[in-house]
Amino acid sequence: MSSTRNVVLKLYKTMLREAEKFPSYNYRTYALRRIRASFRENKSQTNPAEIDKAIQYATDNLGAIRRQVVVGKLYSTEKLVIEERPERK
Repeated sequence: MSSTRNVVLKLYKTMLREAEKFPSYNYRTYALRRIRASFRENKSQTNPAEIDKAIQYATDNLGAIRRQVVVGKLYSTEKLVIEERPERK
């Protein structure tokens, strides 16, 4: 069980890290919100088959996130006003 927990935590952190790379604010916030919600929904799973299925689904989505980040970087636009941080003096 401990090794499954470590795998899930590593996958969760990796997905969050990859989602932070989205150049678009809207995609980035949506992906972060969905990742957190998905892991929160499945945190009470006890069936090993369902856990493995959820891990495989998350792994597939990690690949999709990585591909979408690359595509997003090809067609990046200017940052939104909400993203810009004022310079501190």
